[in-house]
Amino acid sequence: MTTARRDTYTPETLLSVAVRVFNERGYDGTSMEHLSKAAGISKSSIYHHVSGKEELLRRAVSRALDGLFGILDEPGATRGRALERVEYVTRRTVEVLMAELPYVTLLLRVRGNTRTERWAMERRRDFDHRVADLLKAAAADGDLRADLDTRLATRLLFGMVNSLVEWYRPQVGTGYDRQQVADAVVRLAFDGLRTAP
Repeated sequence: MTTARRDTYTPETLLSVAVRVFNERGYDGTSMEHLSKAAGISKSSIYHHVSGKEELLRRAVSRALDGLFGILDEPGATRGRALERVEYVTRRTVEVLMAELPYVTLLLRVRGNTRTERWAMERRRDFDHRVADLLKAAAADGDLRADLDTRLATRLLFGMVNSLVEWYRPQVGTGYDRQQVADAVVRLAFDGLRTAP
């Protein structure tokens, strides 16, 4: 390995490599040796940037969670009828997932084996609850079907959204751009959830 590569390694590029390896091997199946080999730097160089692999995990899932929670503060998520807000949140969730695909993929794969994983799972549940609250409000407004349990509808909605991590590969060229996918998810979900005109 050349000295130039070591000199140009940054915490961001190290994080990108770690996320790729975590997604390939699983977090539990990844050692610092695996990360060192994938990054092409020594373990001591990694420790120069982070305290260990759990810090890398926390940084990675924080990036995904920050993107998702940031949606909830955007004007489209805070203004207007509840139905418009939940459609906006759904669309933006798809867009964030696609923009931050490796990070969100890792977030969706954590299983609660470490403190960081349990924290990430709790934050995911909080996000889901906030979306469920929007669905409840839309149903109370009479805009969504009242015969569906909102918690179940939330799980099904995000099951569809989260399935993107299994097949969407922008570098391979799935033939769909972010806008097409976001539009399709919103139409499929909310055409079935809306009250009949």
